[in-house]
Amino acid sequence: MSDVGPGNPSADAADPATQAARVQASRTLLRRLMAEIGEDAAQMCATWDPEIEREAFRAGAENLAYYLASRQRDLTELQAGLSALGLSSLGRSESHPRQTMAAVAATLDGLTGHAANWPSPEELAAGLENITRDQDLFFGDFPGGRKTRIMVTVPEEGADDASLVESLVEAGASCFRINCAHDGPQAWTRMIAHIRAAAEKAGRTCPIVMDIAGPKCRIETADLAGRKRVFRGDRFHLFAEPPTARNDLPYVTISFPEVVKRVQPGMLVWIDDGKIGARVIETSEGGALLEVTVARDKGEKLRLEKGVNFPSVDLDMPLLTPKDAADLAFVAEHADVVGCSFVQRTGDVRLISAELGRHRGDRPPQPLLLKIETGLAVRNLPRLIVQAGARHPVAVMIARGDLAMEVGTERLSEVQEEILWLCEAAHIPVVWATQVLETLIKSGAPSRAEVTDAAMGQRAECVMLNKGPYVVETIRFLAGILRRMDRHQFKKTPRLSALTSWHGPQPLREKEEESAGEAPSSHPA
Repeated sequence: MSDVGPGNPSADAADPATQAARVQASRTLLRRLMAEIGEDAAQMCATWDPEIEREAFRAGAENLAYYLASRQRDLTELQAGLSALGLSSLGRSESHPRQTMAAVAATLDGLTGHAANWPSPEELAAGLENITRDQDLFFGDFPGGRKTRIMVTVPEEGADDASLVESLVEAGASCFRINCAHDGPQAWTRMIAHIRAAAEKAGRTCPIVMDIAGPKCRIETADLAGRKRVFRGDRFHLFAEPPTARNDLPYVTISFPEVVKRVQPGMLVWIDDGKIGARVIETSEGGALLEVTVARDKGEKLRLEKGVNFPSVDLDMPLLTPKDAADLAFVAEHADVVGCSFVQRTGDVRLISAELGRHRGDRPPQPLLLKIETGLAVRNLPRLIVQAGARHPVAVMIARGDLAMEVGTERLSEVQEEILWLCEAAHIPVVWATQVLETLIKSGAPSRAEVTDAAMGQRAECVMLNKGPYVVETIRFLAGILRRMDRHQFKKTPRLSALTSWHGPQPLREKEEESAGEAPSSHPA
């Protein structure tokens, strides 16, 4: 006997009775799931509603709740059944899962003789329209149709060279990031003046993101014991404080010495964005012995100020350092968007919101850009988004440098995908950040892997570039990639625009290209 369940496309599709049974099975399963998901989403929203002051965010919060409730279930059986019927498999519905399910359910109702009521196209498009609205708010405009914006970190020279900032805008920068870990109010004031003037000259809107440094753990002191580099197999000490006696092995201390007491044998430690990986061999009072497990063959330097990540330890550190607290007065006055580094808990969001509010007075709350850099932040991401969006326009940056160290490089691809999906479900924009086209920025020539990574960034609302000697050329290069990819992809959805590398019929014996090195013609940039 044939199984006519919704997930079995091998049933005899030519038999009308079998096909009708498959349609009915899919309808029954979908309607049951919609009821369960709706109930769970309503419970989630009930816990969020008292916090939400911004009505503009409420639809995004409700959609996020529905999406989370739906993704707590295995929908693969339903997907297979719907695909076999030529219907949406729900795989690209992040911004409107309830409406997509309602549309599919209406079609199944019609196929089974029931009254069918489809959601309107406006209901299906509303979430993406909200994302586009906030994309302009956070990342500026760009005349000429490119959808994904480009954020550029302002180099130190941007404080004194107005022409450099103008060249960045002309090349295609849409918004600018000022890293508050560097420079100070005098330099920031000059940078901002140059950005405003360059944007006005170009007839553009280029928002300024001021990035609060946050509690990043860094190497504070280092002694290589006469060596220049460490290599795989080498050992060094991690101390809470510099030792008073001579040490035969290299050692480092870190900016958060209390973390040293929490490491345990077997834990991994990453230094300088993963250039050095080390495993804790043993611990002692006030220190730990580590062995290098990851380093290039030519070795690596243990340098001051380089970041240190402890992926197995949830660092319970205050969000705002004393320097951050002092910087907030300037940021509250001058920034268009406030970048929140190392935000991990809802209490972190409440703290920075309250501190900004104290400086802002009666002025509207500033947009917040939540930088997701730790495993704890990933786990708390829905709550962080709702807490921030309750009072502020909110966006998310996938800060892939620290994030890769915290969740594991092998997991980064999966995690960054899930963050993209979750933010689309919340109707908020995303920044694809860290080391995008880094080789091109630093050396003038991109790697092939970097080009592919930059193309993947097109699915976000903004791609961030760091500073470097070839940043102007890199902006132009990235703009071309984004413009081309926009023809073919939007979020998870392929756009079936006409292929232009092959023209007309392709007979097997057609005359081949005259030149062996000549590539097929492509769509103009």
